[in-house]
Amino acid sequence: MSKDSDLRARGERVIPGGMYGHMSVYRRMPEGYPQYFERAEGCRLWDVDGREYIDFMCSFGPMIAGYGNPRIRAAADAQRQVLDIANAPGDVIVDLAERLVRQISHAEWAIFAKNGNDATTTCNMVARAATGRSKILVAGGAYHGSQPWAARHTKGTPPEDYVNFPTYRFNDIDSIRAAVEAAGDDLAGIVVSAYRHDAGKHQELTDPDFARAVRDLCDRTGAALILDDVRAGMRLSLDASWTVAGVQPDLSAWGKAIANGEPIAAVLGSERFREAAASVFVTGSFWYQASPMAAAIATLDVLEEADAPTRLAALGQRFRDGLYEQAQRQGFGIIQSGPPQMPTVMFEDDEDLKTGFAFCSNALAQGVYLHPWHNMFLSLAHTDADIDRALEGTDKAFAAI
Repeated sequence: MSKDSDLRARGERVIPGGMYGHMSVYRRMPEGYPQYFERAEGCRLWDVDGREYIDFMCSFGPMIAGYGNPRIRAAADAQRQVLDIANAPGDVIVDLAERLVRQISHAEWAIFAKNGNDATTTCNMVARAATGRSKILVAGGAYHGSQPWAARHTKGTPPEDYVNFPTYRFNDIDSIRAAVEAAGDDLAGIVVSAYRHDAGKHQELTDPDFARAVRDLCDRTGAALILDDVRAGMRLSLDASWTVAGVQPDLSAWGKAIANGEPIAAVLGSERFREAAASVFVTGSFWYQASPMAAAIATLDVLEEADAPTRLAALGQRFRDGLYEQAQRQGFGIIQSGPPQMPTVMFEDDEDLKTGFAFCSNALAQGVYLHPWHNMFLSLAHTDADIDRALEGTDKAFAAI
């Protein structure tokens, strides 16, 4: 037995379903994907059986500057040596809040937590506290975390939990206007994603006219415009992602990449919502941990110095162009959607994902870790040479299918 299969057998006895959530390859990934990894460095992963992969998932987003980035790791380790968690936070919490307020143009204050779940839920609480209203509009099919209010497609949550979360269609101005009208005087906020990145679907960039319409609706109704930047934050812009459309949110939720994998999330807000943010009780035993805050400051420095969004876009476009050429040459229709920093690759006429699964399994055999139905991620640790090496593997994967 391989080490991975042995671990799976052991895990099945003590972990429900063998593995849970988005990390379960049992139910979510093609045949042959490893369930357990042993080592990570730069843009590469090694599974427990010693196989090496160029990674295009970046731990589902947190790894933006490279696994084990020495500068970011050193900042976290230095803070951990003197103070990590205590009866109250270290002074680094003020340093990080000041840094984010300087960098993110709509922000006047910051609250820190651990997961994107924490951040999006806190945004909703602040919006309701500020407005005294109940209803939060969310896009149908969008992912804002696994917490009950957002987990419409899973078991364990009664339908009644969604009564105050009506839906609209992303990028559809008529749809969101109708949803706002239906909510009436009880509208507290509208949650939007940086762009439409529904799992298993072709991705859709934000229409600037739609973004401006949402801003106008919030201004006219007094509702909060809440930007979920947990997934896309720092990859599309070093400011909040909707600023590229000329639109500022009132509240924004951050996580994943802001500390290069150290566990931290953030809620940023405008002055109007400061008093409401102070009035809600949100907390956690580990929310004030100092070392991830130090890592976040170092990460923001690294991303700024590298002009990360521009660099990641160039790397992603190199990968996208190579895949297109290979697919055309070998007779496959592929649909590449989303921004190049966060590419999604799916096959035409492949609703059952059979072709996509076969392609990804063969790419994996060539040492290239792709995902058949979720958006992927580029990092600063990827180089042009890494992209070219990965394309050698995908060319063979196309040929194999």
